Amino acid sequence: MSIICTEEEKQKLHEEDLKRVSEFRLMDDTFMRVVLKNNLKAAQYILRVVTGLSDLELISEKTQEDMKRVTGARSICLDVYGSDASGRKYDLEIQKANTGARPKRARYHSSILDIENLDANQTFEELPETYTIFITEHDVFDEGRPYYLFNRYEHSTGKLFPDDEHILYVNGDYQKDDEIGRLMHDFKCKEPDDMYNKDLADCARYYKKTEKGVTEMCQIMEDMREETEKRTEKATTMTNLKNLMDSLGLSLEQAMDALKIPKYEQDEFRSAMKQ
Repeated sequence: MSIICTEEEKQKLHEEDLKRVSEFRLMDDTFMRVVLKNNLKAAQYILRVVTGLSDLELISEKTQEDMKRVTGARSICLDVYGSDASGRKYDLEIQKANTGARPKRARYHSSILDIENLDANQTFEELPETYTIFITEHDVFDEGRPYYLFNRYEHSTGKLFPDDEHILYVNGDYQKDDEIGRLMHDFKCKEPDDMYNKDLADCARYYKKTEKGVTEMCQIMEDMREETEKRTEKATTMTNLKNLMDSLGLSLEQAMDALKIPKYEQDEFRSAMKQ
């Protein structure tokens, strides 16, 4: 059952949302996804800077892209997923906590790009070149470099293993006066007027300073709260179903009836219980 807020509680939440909007930076993944949604020019600029591919021509980009998965495997939602004119694929992730940027997570994201981009009738040679990019709040590897690029090499000779897979970490703490430093400065700016890149600044200004943009941003946060509440309710119901089935020996159908789950919602729980 959804939580019903009083008008006073709604007003308090709205005021909190307004404060959060004023504090948002591109380093906050929620805000970054909003700024880059349908914003090919800004996404292309970011990818050109962090990859060093100055002629990169981005032809498509999506935010919060759910990737298909092998049955039973863990699914992921990419912050930004893009393709360029050369066929390269990009996964751009924002990670504020170092724990969210662990190497095996990057490995998994990279593998998902492979699964997503090779169909049953294609050869392995048709796999595209991929970039899995983590922009991190802090210097994950503590070496002070602007970025860390990982490719596979043959250990004895140092010769590159030509699998066209790249994993790239960009250091958000790096703020020197060069392209990456200025970009990371912009990612940590709360004030659009202090940003170097005009396109990023204009987008940030719209969502932080204009009445229409702030209203859109607040609605997005309200929708996120509702979605989180729904997921929490579903998880609680799943736990209750399992407990009834285990402790009382009920079938799934009997357990759903016991919890008075409406018939039109039961297929969703049947599917979820099979995973």
